[in-house]
Formats: sequence, structure tokens, C-alpha cells
Amino acid sequence: MIALLSTFAGYVAYWFQHPQKNEKTTIFIEKGASLSQIAETLSQYEILNSPLLFKVVVYATGVSQKLKAGEYLIPPSITPAQLIHILKSGEVILHGVTLIEGETCHRLVEKITSNAHFQGACETPEEGALLPETYHFPHGTECSIILSRMQKAMAHALEEAWAERCDNHPLGSPQELLVLASIIEKETSKTPEKPLVAAVFLNRLKQGMPLQADPTVIYALTNGREGLGRALFRGDLKFESPYNTYLYRGLPPTPIANPSLSSLKAAAHPANVAYLYFVADGSGGHAFSETLGDHQKHHANWRKIRDKK
Repeated sequence: MIALLSTFAGYVAYWFQHPQKNEKTTIFIEKGASLSQIAETLSQYEILNSPLLFKVVVYATGVSQKLKAGEYLIPPSITPAQLIHILKSGEVILHGVTLIEGETCHRLVEKITSNAHFQGACETPEEGALLPETYHFPHGTECSIILSRMQKAMAHALEEAWAERCDNHPLGSPQELLVLASIIEKETSKTPEKPLVAAVFLNRLKQGMPLQADPTVIYALTNGREGLGRALFRGDLKFESPYNTYLYRGLPPTPIANPSLSSLKAAAHPANVAYLYFVADGSGGHAFSETLGDHQKHHANWRKIRDKK
């Protein structure tokens, strides 16, 4: 009997350290799964050749309550010892969610809720409440948790940007800074230009001029739900909406998109220039000017470039 037990123990020890003939695969351990259910899952995916021995070893080593739920990438030819270490580690696969700079909350929610890795319904946050960057979450994460993390990131970034704003900044609140940053974000993707764009809009506000920002009109026309899909027509500039900064002076009621950190910083630290106008220059950037005359010249140049395309 002792010899039999010794032989069995030797076999278990060999099996424990011997690579299984499995391919690289991904498995998902449900939350609350029993040891038998975990062993059966591993067997079904051909990660283990003996679920019974797996359960014996897990019980014997006292780790039955330490195996963590989640999605795991299991490498090929893994030993049961290595497998148990992976399941104890909780190092689950993380799936990225990228909020693109200038993307609206509506588009982001559509993207999350259509992703099979995430679950649950979620309400669309207030526009501008989320900080654009790539976030990582495990399979099965609730959509509301994803949005909450993005909201906390934006709240922190906005708080810092407002606290570090330049002296004598003309805006009166962090929310106004956020609104301005969202317009800057939609006007240019070039980071070096952003403080110049910020200066143009702040200079216009100081002089009581309408901002005349095309992205605010597009937001009014689409309600931030989709791209316009065409250039603005002259008649669009008369579209009745508090977001239409051709009709209404001052900032729009809310942000028109989720601005990046660079746009927040630009809104907080505008360039020290007297520019009141800017227009596309044909190279992906913009030509800035202080006077309407110079602006009209730049605009004429842009029309020539545009008409040649």
C-alpha cells in the first residue's frame, strides 16, 4: 500500500511539472465558478489532460479559494504548476477602449455598448465629461465602470488645468474652460496651433465678437451624434441653436466634444498674440491674422488651394 501511494505521489509530482500538449488559447473563468467547473473548463479547452489530478493538487496545496475569475491567455505546453500560478495571479487579459480626441460622448457610448468584451447599459454622460486616451479593462467590465473612470480622469485633468491657468485669465470657471477646450479640439489637431486658436477665441470674447466657430454649427446640426458628412453651407450658419456661435455671442452652453489634455492646457494658457482670425492654409494647419483685411487675403488663398483639389 505504501509503495502504491508512493508511486501515485511520484506520478502526480511528475504530472504537476510536466508540460501539457495544449495550443495557446484564451479561457474565461466565470465569477463564482467551483473548482470542478474550472477543471472542466480547462479540460474542454484541452489545457489539462486530467481534471481529477488538477483538483487533487489544488486541494492538496490549499489554493482552491485563491483561483481568480477572469479571462486568461494560456501559453502552449504549459505545466499544471504554471497554470495554477496564472489562475492565482489574477493577471487577466485587458481590453483597450480608446476615446479619440474630439469624439463625442454619444459616439463613445455606441462604441462601448457594441463591444462584446463589455456589458451592461449606460447613460450617455454630459458632453465633455470624458478625457480622451486609451483605457484598459478586463472582459465583462460594466459600461458604467468604464465611463466612471473616464469621467474621473477628466475631472482631475480639468481641475489641474484650471488651477494652473495663466494670470488674469478671462474665463470665469472650469466649465467655461472645458467648453473652450472642446472648440479648440475640433478646430485643429495640431498641438502647436492650439494656444493660437485659444487666443483667437479669447480675444473675440474680450471684444464682444461672435466666435463664429464652424464646429459649433456642426454640433448644432447633428447634436453630436454623427459627422455632418459634408462641408457647411452658407445657410447652415443661420441654423437656430444656442450652439450656433455665428448667431449667438459668447461660448455655447456646453462642450461640443471631449477635448484632449493638450486642448485643456491651450485653453488655460493661450498664446500672447492679438490674432482675431484664422483659416485653413492648405497644409493641414491654419493662417492667423489680426485684421480682417489680412484674413480675407488668407481666405482667398485657401479658396484657390481648395478649388484645385
